[in-house]
Amino acid sequence: MFNRDRWKEILEVLTTNWFRTILTAFGVFWGILILIILLAAGKGLENGIKADFGNTATNTMFVWSRNTTKPYKGFPVGRNYEFNLEDVASLKQNFPKLLYVSPRNQLGGFRGVNNVVRGLNTGAYNVYGDYPDIIKQEPLIITRGRFINHSDIAEKRKIAVIGEGVRTGLYDPDEEVMGTYIKIQGVNFMVVGTYKKAANDGDGEEGQSQIFIPFSAFGQAFNTGNDVGFMAITAEDGSSITNMKEGIINQIKENRSIHPEDTRAVGNFDIYERYQRVESLFGAMKLIAYFVGILVLLSGIIGVSNIMLIVVKERTKEIGIRRALGEDPWSIRIQVLMESIFLTMISGMAGICIGALFIYGVNALLDANGPVDMFLNPSVSLSVVTIALVILIVSGLLAGFIPAQSAIKARPIDALRAE
Repeated sequence: MFNRDRWKEILEVLTTNWFRTILTAFGVFWGILILIILLAAGKGLENGIKADFGNTATNTMFVWSRNTTKPYKGFPVGRNYEFNLEDVASLKQNFPKLLYVSPRNQLGGFRGVNNVVRGLNTGAYNVYGDYPDIIKQEPLIITRGRFINHSDIAEKRKIAVIGEGVRTGLYDPDEEVMGTYIKIQGVNFMVVGTYKKAANDGDGEEGQSQIFIPFSAFGQAFNTGNDVGFMAITAEDGSSITNMKEGIINQIKENRSIHPEDTRAVGNFDIYERYQRVESLFGAMKLIAYFVGILVLLSGIIGVSNIMLIVVKERTKEIGIRRALGEDPWSIRIQVLMESIFLTMISGMAGICIGALFIYGVNALLDANGPVDMFLNPSVSLSVVTIALVILIVSGLLAGFIPAQSAIKARPIDALRAE
């Protein structure tokens, strides 16, 4: 079946009219190229948008307190309330599938009033009072020293982990940071570590300009006690935080004596819900890319099928002779199908190769000129290439099926009479 004579015949048929073969192959080449470029562009947009989530655990939500909008149990409308550590313990107890419940307090603000001093240098930085688990929800790269630990919480140690932006703003380039002290709103904290964040967006500077101190030391130094400004809540893998959100908010309302129908009293931001929307969006975009690419490819396949019909027509007498000499119809059918598949595969592989070179060139430009907003590392996976190859094989079979049937339909005696 796959002998040398058969392949020699395939090459001879396809090279008899080079111009016609190239024009026919271009349709398939263009269809696969468009498919690869569309999928790579979609992946680049997906990478760019997902980069905005940073390294934050996506199965996470943030909750914070707002003023109440309904009276309840003798409390008036517009009541201001605070979370506290009892709420954290309540959530951990009532929702065993929560992986982390991290209470947080915040002080100051990026580009706000200067709140941190070291020597003659001052700066305005976000200062967070945190528990150690927060680094698992919002990963940081510790560049020197360490992060907050549970001993720091228990002993209310006044220590600080500062971002590389803080180090640049408060220290000289070659100055030792570890073991030095910074003053946060008049309270001294010893620096025990530095960190950096991978920044893919325009807010990267703010991400590097934060200071983390133990939650307990924050409460003692700034007179917040056990009050909690907001909480970062992460569910276990396999458990959607979105599905648990309503129960969590209702538990907080019960703890804080808030009307069950007060929908504005507990603020929340569900990262997982936003992430799922992005996943759904790009899933739809991928389907559209396949749809458009396959439609373009289909026009090329129709061209291949038409050319194969012409080739079969030109070889009618040859086919009649082969039939008269006793060649099996399946052998002739396979010959035509192989010619169709070979032409389709060669042109399709050329499209894949050119598409890969195009993607490589785009990535080289992005590396040279810096990432474009909302567009990062366009690429196609091995599974996409595999799917493209399967599409090519199926397309080749479809393109050759009608001509193959036409080749064996005529009776040998009629084929021999053909001019």
